[in-house]
Amino acid sequence: MPNVGGSNHNSISFIKPKIGRSLSLRPIYLDESKRRLRRNVIIDLCVVPIGVGLSVSKYVAVCHEIINKAGLESQLHAYGTNIEGDWDKVFDVVKKCHERIHEMGAPRITTTIKAGTRIDREQTMADKIASVKSKL
Repeated sequence: MPNVGGSNHNSISFIKPKIGRSLSLRPIYLDESKRRLRRNVIIDLCVVPIGVGLSVSKYVAVCHEIINKAGLESQLHAYGTNIEGDWDKVFDVVKKCHERIHEMGAPRITTTIKAGTRIDREQTMADKIASVKSKL
């Protein structure tokens, strides 16, 4: 067994990283009186219809109509779309995109989703972008 973290035993020990500030992991609630946990998510969605030819822009446009109709914030980029909002609403949009693209004749769809959630504080897509830009 490898000697990890300076231990002389046959076990792995972990070294705690030193962090300059303490982290507050108090969950953010929608309604403090009901203690219902906020379930916001930011996803990066890439839906690729297969068997429809080379251009997929009409399928992307249809998905954006679905996203807009749901009232979710989104940001189109070259290889997908970022979407933010309530977990159930966001993933309902993903389902509706699949259903609509199949209705348009795509026999297969492959989808890549990266999803991020956090409970220590609220953060939007715009906040994340601004944080990076402030360091450029």
